[in-house]
Amino acid sequence: MYRDLASQIDYLEEVLRKSPLVSDVLRLAPRLELPNWYLGAGAIAQTVWNELHGFPLEQGILDCDLVYYDEDTSYEAQEANVRRGAQLFGALPGKVDIVNEARVHLWYKQEVGKEIRQYCSTEDAISTWPTTATSVGVRYEGDKFVVFAPYGLDDLLNMVVRPNKGLITKEIYEKKATRWREVWPKLTVIDW
Repeated sequence: MYRDLASQIDYLEEVLRKSPLVSDVLRLAPRLELPNWYLGAGAIAQTVWNELHGFPLEQGILDCDLVYYDEDTSYEAQEANVRRGAQLFGALPGKVDIVNEARVHLWYKQEVGKEIRQYCSTEDAISTWPTTATSVGVRYEGDKFVVFAPYGLDDLLNMVVRPNKGLITKEIYEKKATRWREVWPKLTVIDW
């Protein structure tokens, strides 16, 4: 597809701008004034996969992950942002999950069964997301489209699902990959 990173980023921005859901989240999110925020993971990858499959851009997207990093790791502070986000994004057709990545280590073991260290930034968190194709965060800083993709964009744009084994378990990876392949049959899923 696109060989150089600048062309890949231009294509990614072009696709995301076509999605009413993603473009609205990116347009509205700065109003929350969340520190070091990104829209990432499935909503980004799956929008691209929908485009490459010729599907409606919102098909199969369960939610939008809006992540940020705030040293106030209290549940109350995060919930205040979640409530503000619910008001801001309430009219959108999809759910927007808002998560302070600085506090993930406080609940991860209970939900996933694995203890993790505290992340030091939003980028640190994105680097541990389940697949190389979904380890992508985007945002606008003014008019500038900003992308954080620690594993590059090749897997995303070539529809390759490859495990990022830092945190994910084989069981979780295979469950995600199975669901994704049912929705996006052209994906190439790399075995665990």
